[in-house]
Amino acid sequence: MATSTTKVQVGEGREGPSPKPGGAGAGRRRGALLHRLDVKGAPYAFVAPFFVVFAAFSFYPLVYTSWISLHRVELATLDIMEWVAFDNYVELWNDSRFWNALLNTITIGVISTVPQLLMALGLAHLLNYRMRGSLFFRVASLVPYATSVGAAALVFTMLFERDFGMINWALGLVGADPVDWEADKWPAQIAISTIVIWRWTGYNALLYLAAMQAIPADRYEAAALDGASRWKQFTHVTVPGIRSTIVFTIVLSTIGATQLFGEPLIFGQGPNGVTGGADNQYQTLGLLLYEEGWKNYQMGRSATVAWAMFLLLVLVFVAQRLIGRLRSRTS
Repeated sequence: MATSTTKVQVGEGREGPSPKPGGAGAGRRRGALLHRLDVKGAPYAFVAPFFVVFAAFSFYPLVYTSWISLHRVELATLDIMEWVAFDNYVELWNDSRFWNALLNTITIGVISTVPQLLMALGLAHLLNYRMRGSLFFRVASLVPYATSVGAAALVFTMLFERDFGMINWALGLVGADPVDWEADKWPAQIAISTIVIWRWTGYNALLYLAAMQAIPADRYEAAALDGASRWKQFTHVTVPGIRSTIVFTIVLSTIGATQLFGEPLIFGQGPNGVTGGADNQYQTLGLLLYEEGWKNYQMGRSATVAWAMFLLLVLVFVAQRLIGRLRSRTS
């Protein structure tokens, strides 16, 4: 009897009425839907404030400077604008100072970026090995990055001083003639590039080091079993494993080279700092922008230079994407 009663109770439980809408089943479905919305909507909730800040502090200045670039505006009377359409761009295109500043920006960027990233890659590779005092060396590599650009530029300006600088003193020890680092074009650009290399090599090295430590150890073990040397492991395992980080540092260095301003300004030590030397031998686009707006008081032309810098970055990134796609297709 007990067995049959149990069966009847179980059968009644199975054959009972289905849950009504709004019951426990609907509540579970509603909870799952809300959970899904929370999971999918969370990234948008975190990203939305960034776009609000971008619109307030980045998008609006871009639109405003583009509007100013179409007018003739002086610094003392920003509320008085004379519509000139694209005359500022035409004048900038025909201005030899712009092409000189563009060329200087490219050359200083190449001289400073290529050795900087190569040295950072080698330094990160050395720090990736187990060595005594590795934490000290990692912290020490960030000291130049933590140093202000003003302090670094002043120190290097004294080092490259023509008459009493330590660089010319060291050259004199080996019998070389002193170099006028500020007056000549290539020595001045090399000196400015040295400041940039000193400040940013350690920062990029730590980025590479973090990416190297994320590479699985079994890749190196497999390469060692195949008889690969340390150099082949570096070129065939390490470099491909941190390729995305290398691209990221190239992008950052390109942006920094285009906006180079503080180092050449302080290196000039006075009025020559704004003009990039007596003959504009190291004037960058950033210095030209400052000269047009805050020395010549022509804010329209200054905004035009700013937009030329922005368009230059866009062209560089588009070219980089096209080259990347061509490489992926050929590979």
